[in-house]
Amino acid sequence: MLLVAAGLVFFDQDVQQRVGLSLRLLGGVVGCLAAAWLGSRLFGLFADRRRRDKRPYPRLFRDLVAVLLFFAAIVASAALLLGQGLLGALAGSSLILAVLGFAIRNVVADTLSGIALGVEAPYRIGDWVDIEQVARGKVIEIGWRTTRLLTLDSTYMILPNSQIARRRIINYSAPKPQYRAQLSLKLAHEVPVLTAKEIILKAVSEARLIQSEPAPDVRVQELGSDGNSYAVRFWLSRFERDIDCRDELLSLIDRAMRQAKVPTPRMQIELNRPHGKAMLSVDHETEVARIFAAPPNTKSIEA
Repeated sequence: MLLVAAGLVFFDQDVQQRVGLSLRLLGGVVGCLAAAWLGSRLFGLFADRRRRDKRPYPRLFRDLVAVLLFFAAIVASAALLLGQGLLGALAGSSLILAVLGFAIRNVVADTLSGIALGVEAPYRIGDWVDIEQVARGKVIEIGWRTTRLLTLDSTYMILPNSQIARRRIINYSAPKPQYRAQLSLKLAHEVPVLTAKEIILKAVSEARLIQSEPAPDVRVQELGSDGNSYAVRFWLSRFERDIDCRDELLSLIDRAMRQAKVPTPRMQIELNRPHGKAMLSVDHETEVARIFAAPPNTKSIEA
């Protein structure tokens, strides 16, 4: 079609002598549309060759290039048919786009957000992402208006791009699929820190789902009166193993703590009586019951 259109434009006089009609405008319109189609197809082939890690190239880029090419072709065709200059055709088309944009502003917002996400590329198809307070799952498709996720529960979620663009995004697959996770534990402060670390590390060493290299470790986060807080840090090979790894580690740590007869952390609350004021035992028990939101039963409360 592009070659035929070029022939109609360059050999317009010969065609007009034989047919008796000028086909120059028709050749120009056909040539513009054919050039836009050819350009979009060539970009699609280029995108397939340049895709990384054997992942599907986002359809958003292909559609965006195709829309821009065909929009330019339509503007050029309108300029040829109406006999206007290029600036006049662009001005008319811009006015139409402004009216349509106001009417479908939500769709435009989703589309522009999709373009921004496509340019910045915070995630790619196949990545496991966590969108703050929205969803967590694997990216299946990145479209103009929406991004499709497959959650760990095999639920198919379709999210507007404008909603994603306003949230914090955590990508568990970039720059590498391996990442470090951690568990928070609280043990009784009677257990020495070194002893607690040895028990936890010995239990974690029996895990089979986490990575052995880098090795897991334990860090003290806080020393408190009601217990000491520890962070168990470990490495995962893939995000989809996160739940199973946490279940395995917590089960192993619980078994090790029970075998070592480690006491559970207890909350300590100190109640002070007012100085210089005598208080009956019954009044004291009633006040304790009120604080703990329990009925004032002297038999079940230890003063």
